[in-house]
Amino acid sequence: MEGASATLEPLFAFLAHALATAETTFNKLPGSAVIQRYVKSSHQNDPGRTILELILVIFAIRTLLQSRTRADRNGKHFIQFSDKEVDELVDEWSPEPLAQPLTAIEQADLAAVPVVAGPNGPKPKLVSTGKTATNLTSFNFTGLAGNEHIKQKAVETLRKYGLGSCGPPGFYGTLDVHMDLERDIADFLGAEAAILYSQGFSTISSVIPAFCKRGDIIVADRGVNFAIQKGIQISRSTVRWFDHNDLNSLEDALISVEKERKKRRGPLTRRFIITEGIFERDGAMADLPKLIELKYKYKYRLILDETFSFGTVGRTGRGLTELYNVPATKVDMLLGSVAIGLCSSGGFCAGSQNVVDHQRINGPSFVFSASMPALLAVSASEGINILRSTPSILTSLQENVQAAHAILDRVDCITIPSHPASPVIHIQVRSQPGSSLHPSTAATMAIPGKQSNPHSILGKDSSSQDWDIDVEERLLQDVVDEALAQGVILSRAKRLRGQEMSDARPSIRLALTSALTKKETEKAVGIVKAALVKVLGKRR
Repeated sequence: MEGASATLEPLFAFLAHALATAETTFNKLPGSAVIQRYVKSSHQNDPGRTILELILVIFAIRTLLQSRTRADRNGKHFIQFSDKEVDELVDEWSPEPLAQPLTAIEQADLAAVPVVAGPNGPKPKLVSTGKTATNLTSFNFTGLAGNEHIKQKAVETLRKYGLGSCGPPGFYGTLDVHMDLERDIADFLGAEAAILYSQGFSTISSVIPAFCKRGDIIVADRGVNFAIQKGIQISRSTVRWFDHNDLNSLEDALISVEKERKKRRGPLTRRFIITEGIFERDGAMADLPKLIELKYKYKYRLILDETFSFGTVGRTGRGLTELYNVPATKVDMLLGSVAIGLCSSGGFCAGSQNVVDHQRINGPSFVFSASMPALLAVSASEGINILRSTPSILTSLQENVQAAHAILDRVDCITIPSHPASPVIHIQVRSQPGSSLHPSTAATMAIPGKQSNPHSILGKDSSSQDWDIDVEERLLQDVVDEALAQGVILSRAKRLRGQEMSDARPSIRLALTSALTKKETEKAVGIVKAALVKVLGKRR
């Protein structure tokens, strides 16, 4: 035994010296005292934890040191292919399509889209015929698209800043021209501040979830557009619906929300009314003064989407606030489209400074999307200057709108749900008396005086719809084709059937512009009238 101890004594001495050296070296490291205290207290309070942590450390070291692949180096589990066999396998492989193949209807719709040669405008040149046609489809309401002054400014900005911003606004994508445009929009509307988004569609779908959270209350119009629907879905808020552009129904919904809260003795939460200025689906216009009255009466915040009213109505294009002489400060969140109203790109939200600052860190599209190109921001600022200095543009636009209504209102086979001041005019097929195109409505009729269910997006008359989507889409496409043959470009209002919460009635959407004279507008709308009578007259 003594001989064995004498033999191992040098080994023990070496280990003791190594441990002492390691301890001395460890104690020289910054923060080593903190680690020592943690290990001692942890082992004293829970020795089992020390063993577990030691096992985890050993496992981590083993994982780092071992090979990252378990491939059989002998290759006995692998099949060796010759070059010919590899080529045959590659030739036989057919990748899955990135999207579903187009249906026959979708292929026909795509084939019916006219192709334009050169720049788009009020009178573009068609590739199929080589002739010019009158454009009643593009959202060029005030004729800013193609404006030579804006083109010159855009080229100068392109040469100075380059094309893309290369980053999100909160990082390094914000340029001085972006901040200038935000100030221009806020000053133009009379709001305290404004925030700029680089995509028009994602503006409202980002603003809603930035403010509306789970447990909050949203009372929304049943006829809101698809972007608002997506924003409401993302917010996960409690949603109540009111009949399309029916403010009596809105007040009933506001009252029912308060009754529900008192019944279950729930706490007060944030509450929002969401609607549009001019509705994308049918061109109807909201009664802003009444909305403001209800907002203050029941203590709600108002989110107003003026995508189609900003830059199109009011003496200088400021939208519903100017049309109804309502201060913009009374609308909590006023949204508009820079792409549509100013023929540029993106959208904006105007409101108080707190509302704007909150979106800079909570608006998904603002935080994660790259800023719009500088040349588009300058183009939008120049568009605002043009609207300020030449209000006659809006006067000419309204004259064309009135001229179009004067012609179309005399057509018996159609219905126009759009407001008389809306530059977006929707044309729907008038239902034939005593008949129903919709197969599911044979035994259902609307009940007079029936109130709608605010919990459902389906209105009180949803079961009595007397129209069939496929039939009316085909009829309206025939009208579009007939008008195109006569030199007028039209378009059906395109829908995402199956993705929207509710189906909008098929319609032809006219987008009038001040870039056409009144006589040119009357001539083009006269051709539309003749096409409607020719196609829809066959149904009688």
